[in-house]
Order: sequence, then structure tokens, then C-alpha cells
Amino acid sequence: MPDIIQLLPDSVANQIAAGEVIQRPASVVKELVENSVDAGANEVHLVVKDSGKTLVQVTDNGCGMSETDARLSLERHATSKIREATDLFGIRTMGFRGEAMASIAAIAQMDLKSRPVENDLGSHLRVEASKVVSQEPVSMAPGTTIQVKNLFFNIPARRKFLKSDPVETRHIIDEFQRVALPNPEITFSMHHNGNEVFHLPKGSFRQRIVGIFGKKHNQNLVPVEETTNIVTINGFVGKPEWAKKTRGEQFFFVNQRFIKSHFLHHAIQQAFEDLIPKGHHPSYFLLLELDPKGIDINIHPTKTEIKFEDEKAIYAIIRSAVKRSLGKYNIAPSLDFERESSFDNVPPPRPGQAIKAPEIKVDPNYNPFRTAEKNTGYMPTMPPKNPLEQRNIKHWEKLFDHDTVVAPSSNTPDLPTTGMAFPPAETGSKETPDTSRQAAFQLHQRYLVTSLKSGMMLIDQQKAHERILFEHYLKALQQGSGACQQLLFPQNLEFSTTDALLVTELLEDIGSMGFDLRSFGKNSFILQGVPADLTEQEPRPLLEGLLEHYKNHQSDLKLERRENLARSLARQASIRPGQLLEPSEMQALIDNLFACEMPYSSPSGSPTLITLTLDELEKRFE
Repeated sequence: MPDIIQLLPDSVANQIAAGEVIQRPASVVKELVENSVDAGANEVHLVVKDSGKTLVQVTDNGCGMSETDARLSLERHATSKIREATDLFGIRTMGFRGEAMASIAAIAQMDLKSRPVENDLGSHLRVEASKVVSQEPVSMAPGTTIQVKNLFFNIPARRKFLKSDPVETRHIIDEFQRVALPNPEITFSMHHNGNEVFHLPKGSFRQRIVGIFGKKHNQNLVPVEETTNIVTINGFVGKPEWAKKTRGEQFFFVNQRFIKSHFLHHAIQQAFEDLIPKGHHPSYFLLLELDPKGIDINIHPTKTEIKFEDEKAIYAIIRSAVKRSLGKYNIAPSLDFERESSFDNVPPPRPGQAIKAPEIKVDPNYNPFRTAEKNTGYMPTMPPKNPLEQRNIKHWEKLFDHDTVVAPSSNTPDLPTTGMAFPPAETGSKETPDTSRQAAFQLHQRYLVTSLKSGMMLIDQQKAHERILFEHYLKALQQGSGACQQLLFPQNLEFSTTDALLVTELLEDIGSMGFDLRSFGKNSFILQGVPADLTEQEPRPLLEGLLEHYKNHQSDLKLERRENLARSLARQASIRPGQLLEPSEMQALIDNLFACEMPYSSPSGSPTLITLTLDELEKRFE
């Protein structure tokens, strides 16, 4: 039998290694910027073109490389960081395996210029697909400049799987931030397509956070400091009211290396227990210093996952340190995360002014179970105190959370059109229901209740309104025809760099839904108009909430971009439980719901309504 096992050529081996190390342009940025930090640079400049597909250039003023070292840096497993296996357990540098430069050179065209301080001239190497095309001396300042051009030029299949430019740019910014944040003593800058994205002068850790994420973060940071014989912790956590539904601004750094750890993230969540709403996540920027012998960073190709020798102790120390900081700086829990904002507009009493008790007005003739002409009874407006009634209400709430949508019978009531506070849905597309009905009423300012010939119907007012708004905004996005109401006083909105890129990417679609939003310099936008049906809402939180909800569902592959946007705005603009509706608003809500293409479920798939037949009601009393 002939021998069939053979050694792979270096070019093939390098491409295989590149598949693990270099997944996208952001991977190149990470490796080159980390090398600059390891080289002792105090200035690092990143230049990117076409989201890194055309060019990634990193220039630093670090120690530089000699002619021999510059050539050896392109070989696999060539490194200045380790000499023997035991060195793996004492690593404090970012890179150490010697795969990055060889992997990049295997799948791109590379220009490398480097000069040590003690040399008068530097070395200039041109490399294509692992082959050194030329090497010559060059006059340059001390340090290193590396240009990576036409990434994946020799592997078109890999290039085809890259995402859109805005997506790849966001990945580059993520990697840039992860290196710039824990190194505030280094000046960093980033330019993309000739525009300055970041200019971060050296300063404190707090200044670096504010420089990257915006000035509004400065007042929301709570210092965290803890020193033990196991770990030293420094950094900041965000105030509880700053918690978001997305996990964007959460950073652990171990010996200045960014890591991901669900276990340690849980420690932060535990420290914020009872301080933030369910489903929200706190922001944190924590620097952990440990003895390198107590961690193993060689368990993942990108080195973002590490093993701790004493993980449980570190968990407990982090949770305790964060809790103590929140207590030390008098961070108290918010008693009501959905507090009625209208109370904020009530002025305080003047000195000597008598405080008038609120009056409660009750219509003694109102009876929701009778028509307007026959209302002679009294229906209490307070929540029922009868345990059985309370139990039935909870039963209804569970029905709304159930996955199965109970469609109404053919006796669905017809509700006459009134002046409505909701965007009109397309009417006439469905069979007109039976017109005999009783007036609808609100139950606990959360559900709408109306009678049917066959029983009764309960509608979740928020989920129904979400369905109406979703179809309205989705149609506007498809037609590019959202009605806009101009603001009397335009508002200036400033976003973080990542969010600003997302807004720029979505600007056309946001305009289609009725927002008049225009770029106004770096990371700033002018909001001049809002959707015509949302003029009663505060524009800034409305748009910020739209972006947060969109980001929170951006990873859902089942959602097309426009559908995600429509869902996000519908969720943000819909009425909330506890909102009192006028009779005409209830009727308009039901009218518009049954004019929808899919009236029986919310955009997220939960039912908007349930029906209870007379037979089902009779069984409840058996």
C-alpha cells in the first residue's frame, strides 16, 4: 500500500490557520493593534477603507523590528513572547502564539515597514499570499506601519461571506474599543474612509470610557475598587437606571486583555438584583489584575475565553465589590420602573398654600354590562377583592401569555368607526362581523372586554395596539410613505460611535416611518420631525427606545431588517397597561385591530385576544 500521509505545504497550512485566526477584517485590526500595544507604543493609529476589505493600516511608535525580525515575523509560530512551554503560564502580553502575521500574510497583500530606535533605516517588505515579493531598506520614523490590502483576495469564497460594510465596520469598532479601553495611557485614533471615528488622547480610565461612549456616560459611572490577595479590581459600573435590554457596554479585562465570561457576568447581575427591571442588563467596565499563573489564556483561538484557577472566589469578590460600591455611593433601587411621568409636571406648593386632597368622581349610573340607554346600576372601579375574581383575572392573564391563539367565532362584533387616536389600517379587506354587541369597557386599564352572541371577548390593549402599529409602519417602510409632523423646536441627538453608525445605516428606513432625522456632524443628528401619529410622545426617548429594541432583536435571523424596525417602533409607541382609554378610543382600537391582516396575534406571536364561550363560562360556575 503506498504512503498517503504527507506534510501540508506552508501556503496551505497558513490558509488553514488563517481560517481560525482571521475570520473578518475586524480580526486583522485586533491582531495588529494588539501587536502595537505589545511593542510598547504610546501612539497607535488605525486607518480603514471599505470596512477593512480594501485596507487596514496600523501605525505605531513602538520598539520596531530589525530586518531579520521583520522577515521572521511572517513565519508561523515565530514569536518573541515565549521560549518554552512553561512561559505559557506567565504571559502578560496580548499576542504570543506567532500565528497572526503569518495568517494575515497568507490571505492578503501586505506592506510591512519597521525600524528600531537604534537603527538609522528601517525595513520594507512586500508580501502576497505568504510570498515575500520584495525586501528593501526604507527611511522612516521609529516604529512599525503595516498595511493589509485586499483581504481574502486569493480566497474569493471567504470574501463572499463577509457582511455588509456597516456590519463589518461595527465589528472593527468593537475590536478597536476592546484594545483602547484598558490602555488609557496610550493615544489611539481611528479613521474610516477618510473620516475620523475616534481620537482618544491618553488619560484616565474614566476619560477613556467617556471618550469612546460619549459625555453622558460620565455622570452614570459608579467607581468599583477592591484589592485582595487573589484579584485586584478597578473600574466602573453603570447606575441601575442606566441598565438596558441589550448587552453592549459590558467589559471584563483580565491583565488588560478583553475576555467574555458568562459566569462573571452573572456575578454582576446578582449584585444588581432588585435594582434593575427583569430582562435588563447593567453596564460595567472592570479591570481585573491576577497572577498570570492563576489563569490559562491558551484555550481559545481568539483568546477571549480564559480559565481561572479559583473562579468561585473571583465571582464572590466581584459581586461583593459591586454591591459595596452601589451602597457606598447611595445607589438606591427604583421603586417603580413605569412611574407615571405626568406627576413630574405638578409644581410644588407655595409657602403657606393649603394642600387640597384629590377628588374621586364616580358615576353611580355606569354599568358596563348594559347599553348606554339602560345604564342604571353601579359597577365599582376598584380592583375586585373577591379571591375568586382575582383568581379569574390571573387566569385571563395566563391565557394571553399562552402560545395558542383562540380565534373569535363568526359572531365577532362590528364596531362603528369613530375618530381614532391610532393610525388607520386598511379597511374593507375582511368580512364585516355581526353588528349586534354590547359596549366595550376596560378591565384594570389593561384589557378591553366586550360581549359576543356566543360569549365574551377579552383584548390585551397593548398587544392589540402593537399589532396595529406594526402593520402600519411595515406598510410605510415598504412604500416609503410615512407621514411626518415637523417639530416646533428641533432636537439635537448625540449617540455613541457604534449607535451613530447604526443610525446612519437605518436613516432611510427611519425616514420612511416618519422621522425627519439628519446627520449633524460626528455622531450627532438633528431630529426635525416625528411620525404624525406619535406627536404626543417625547421624541428623544421614542427614537432611543426604537434603537435599543432594534439592537436587542438584531441577532434574530428570522427577522428581516424592516420587519425588525417596524416591530421596534410599534413596541416603543404602543399604549401601556394602566393607560385609561375613552370609549371612542376603545372602539377605534378594536376597529383597527380587526382591519389588520393578522389581528389575532402581536408582532412577537403572543395572542392579542381570547374568547370565552357561554359554555365555557357556565362550566366555571359548576
